Amino acid sequence: MGRVSGKIALVTGAARGMGAIFAKVLIEQGAKVVLTDVLEVEGEATARALGENARFHRMDVTKELEWQEAIKFTEASFGPVSVLINNAGIAKFGPIESIEEKDYRAVIDVNQISVFLGMKTVFPSMKRAGIGSIVNISSTAGMVSAVGTLAYTASKFAVRGMTKCAALEFAARNIRVNSVHPGVIRTTLSVPEADNEALLAAISAQTPVGRIGEPEEVASVVLLLASDESLYTTGAEFIVDGGFTCA
Repeated sequence: MGRVSGKIALVTGAARGMGAIFAKVLIEQGAKVVLTDVLEVEGEATARALGENARFHRMDVTKELEWQEAIKFTEASFGPVSVLINNAGIAKFGPIESIEEKDYRAVIDVNQISVFLGMKTVFPSMKRAGIGSIVNISSTAGMVSAVGTLAYTASKFAVRGMTKCAALEFAARNIRVNSVHPGVIRTTLSVPEADNEALLAAISAQTPVGRIGEPEEVASVVLLLASDESLYTTGAEFIVDGGFTCA
């Protein structure tokens, strides 16, 4: 028996990167998973590679109707949703005076509004399941600030607070809500120049453990929160950053 056997999970932003790793680990531990993303070709390929317990559904996480359709697809494919991993995210960096409004709003829509929509639309399905775990992927930018990250930081701080509000509201329904705060992880979002040794060295030098993180190291925390091993844990934040925010 796997650690999440019998769980039905929906993972956003799962065509590649951390989302794909989350889906892989959940399936390896016994869950059935629907992967969603706007990257349809990559998403379909990832789901095929993960086998019969994976399905792909194209979804724009900023659209409530598409969330509703994704929940229906998941229930029709596997059953009521018991695990939601709100992972989809984008980043746009730059000084405040040069940020364009459309870019700021794009970050808020994908990183923050999608989390609201996901928690709202999955709630009835989790009530049908009789149990639920929502894992909102925030960032160390939801714990500390940095120059040139206004939109990203705003969205990730918001996710941290929204998680606590939802945890209070959903607790009576046996639904837990927690946030995970990765530091710099080896993905296309965090490290677009992963082959640049100078960049990797600079990032590693600022991290107490002396290296950047791997997606599997975040996935291990997500797995814990998705499983019944964390039944008494809700409204909490889990930092996976190699000690970066200790400084």
